[in-house]
Amino acid sequence: MSRTGKNLIGGVLALAVLMAIYVSYVLLRPAGPEPVAPIAGAPAQFTELVSRGRYLAKAADCVACHTQAGGQPYAGGLPFDLPFGTLYATNITPDHETGIGTWTDDQFVRAVRDGVGPAGNLYPAMPYTSYAAMSRDDVLAIKAYLFSLAPVKQPNKPLELPFPFNQRWGMALWKIGFFDNRRFAANPDKSPQWNRGAYLATALGHCGECHTPRNLAFAMKPSEYLAGEVVQGWLAFNITPHPQSGIGGWSDEQLAAYLSTGHAPGRSSASGPMAEAIQHSLQYLVPSDIQALVTYLRDIPALAGDESVAVNLKPEGALAASVVVPAQDKDDFGQRLFAQNCAGCHMWNGQGRQTPYAGLLGSTASNDPQARSVVSAILHGTHINIGGRHESMPAFGQSHSDVEIAAMANYVVSQFGAKQGSVTPAMVAQQRN
Repeated sequence: MSRTGKNLIGGVLALAVLMAIYVSYVLLRPAGPEPVAPIAGAPAQFTELVSRGRYLAKAADCVACHTQAGGQPYAGGLPFDLPFGTLYATNITPDHETGIGTWTDDQFVRAVRDGVGPAGNLYPAMPYTSYAAMSRDDVLAIKAYLFSLAPVKQPNKPLELPFPFNQRWGMALWKIGFFDNRRFAANPDKSPQWNRGAYLATALGHCGECHTPRNLAFAMKPSEYLAGEVVQGWLAFNITPHPQSGIGGWSDEQLAAYLSTGHAPGRSSASGPMAEAIQHSLQYLVPSDIQALVTYLRDIPALAGDESVAVNLKPEGALAASVVVPAQDKDDFGQRLFAQNCAGCHMWNGQGRQTPYAGLLGSTASNDPQARSVVSAILHGTHINIGGRHESMPAFGQSHSDVEIAAMANYVVSQFGAKQGSVTPAMVAQQRN
């Protein structure tokens, strides 16, 4: 093969790698301030469309990637620093010069569903691989909402990517192999509630983008849909109805509470990217849509996924402990660190002192031998704001070494999952990045 041919293939593969890192990095980023209200005095029909578009934009979590910290909603500018360079979110306010104010309906639909904008193929941050299933009416309702907002004049920052990563045509080659550009089709054998949940989970909520493992080309594996994946160092756990490693053992009430509030009594509390998704998107869904999601997730194929994270609901150490005293006061480095830094909020029995969000008993995170989400939470902290109620955990990354964090994480897995933790200082160092 000629040198030119090898360079071309290498460039395409490198673009695929870039795309994958971009998808995993930008999904579920924290959003900025709440959008402003629709234009006052607008015709009733338009106001109704805008209201519907606002709801759909919440369900799709559009604001997450298009708002920089402290910036105006949807005005773009959020940087995504990658090993290959830096990308910036675009301005999607209706400004005519720097936003999308001059875009036609067809242009907007093509960008959202086909991943093609005025500059060519888009990097799949929206992600159009899931939004492709949206109906045209829903996409245009979102456009109506965006166009009802106050325009923000904020120029888009150019991509800071070297060759060949700045070649958008590479995305077209990836689409040929992995982009299924089809609209959602209702399953006539399922109930309307199931079909509504399927549309919310696939087209709007794009749950699979985080919870589905990816192949070597970083496309989602259809055969492992929603079986769990690692995103930004956090474990997006198995949300198929598998009885041990999935949500099969959860009650409908627990699952609905988790989706709408970020906490399932007796089970997990959302953290990291999932907490952001609930804070900026899922908490705004009406109860009937939350129930539709529950119905859909209950009825998809159950997959084992990573069976090592199966939850032990009766770990001996936690059940034998009291609120303030561990079951066994042993000479253990991890236990001493937990006593100094964690027990005050989480308590030795894992019930949580001041808030149920601090509960560790029954948590998927504390039953993961690799403790991926536990390590991320200790390193970076986590927070969620639900209905004005702010729950947070501080970051310990700056005050504790990799050795100390590994010891704490392994103790959490031992105490609240009755498992042998496998976290090493090298793993912690990797997650710091």
